Amino acid sequence: MKYREFGRSGLRVSAVGLGCMGMSHTYGATADKREMTELLAQAVDMGYTLFDTAESYGTVDDPHDNEHLVGDALRPYRDKVVLTTKFGITMNRSVPWPWPVLADSSPKAIHSAVEGSLQRLHTDHIDLYIQHRIDPNVEPETVAETMAELIKEGKILHWGISEADEAYLRRAHKVCPVAAVQNRYSMMARWHESLFPVLEELGVGLMAFSPLANGLLTECYNAQTQFDAKTDFRSTMPQFSAASYEKNRDLFALINYLADTHQATPAQVSLAWMLCKHPWIVPIPGTRKLIRLQENAGAADIEFTSEEVQSIDEALDGMEMSEVFGGLKVKE
Repeated sequence: MKYREFGRSGLRVSAVGLGCMGMSHTYGATADKREMTELLAQAVDMGYTLFDTAESYGTVDDPHDNEHLVGDALRPYRDKVVLTTKFGITMNRSVPWPWPVLADSSPKAIHSAVEGSLQRLHTDHIDLYIQHRIDPNVEPETVAETMAELIKEGKILHWGISEADEAYLRRAHKVCPVAAVQNRYSMMARWHESLFPVLEELGVGLMAFSPLANGLLTECYNAQTQFDAKTDFRSTMPQFSAASYEKNRDLFALINYLADTHQATPAQVSLAWMLCKHPWIVPIPGTRKLIRLQENAGAADIEFTSEEVQSIDEALDGMEMSEVFGGLKVKE
């Protein structure tokens, strides 16, 4: 495994991280705890250091299922890993998906949330604490001031923002330096690239979630693939509709050409493309399988020249694609 830093924050992590959400929900029924505990230990052995979870990743029975899993599994390796968790939203799981997302980044809610996460993760500090979604009712300065307090208390070491725009990031960063922005980013979801010059200017890293478009870019699926509508949210994601595969034919052709050229897999070239764009980008693909964990780690060894990256970008710019899932919206 190779390593890199989130901008100029000094926070060093594995070049590829592990998003743990899917072990609890979104991609089918909750995974077996024993198997996932073993997988997380194997990830540490493989050189992964960045593990991402959130207080809201859970189930009807346990709203904090994922933090419990990650905290228990990584407790023996605490000094070797960088724990990232998130605050600021709750999900109403009493109704069918898409679950309403409720935001609360008030100082009172944050202080309560951090105590709960510290307890579930079996740690006295969180390495990177991320505001899960912007709360329209709380000013960025207020959130940043609360983060500064938590840093001073030693409860968190760094903080970040998910789905941040330029104005919010600048205002927050001015009060308490932001280490990383966690945004959706893949070959199919590039709308946050306009933020890149600001990240470069401020020395902020990018933690790219859904870097494989929720798994589509692994090319493990086709128009005949069926997902359980009760437990697998891909059943409603536009990029997995039967019609999408024809629309994405040129995208798949490009990825396969790159894979053949670099003797890699489609998933690896999709991750390597963003790794080679900037040294401060860290993708966090999720998986429940050891073979995928190994495959994703291998992406860090693939090198595209700046000319190749530019050529890929130009090809993507002129390419027809299907719509891609853009995330659940915060309820106003």
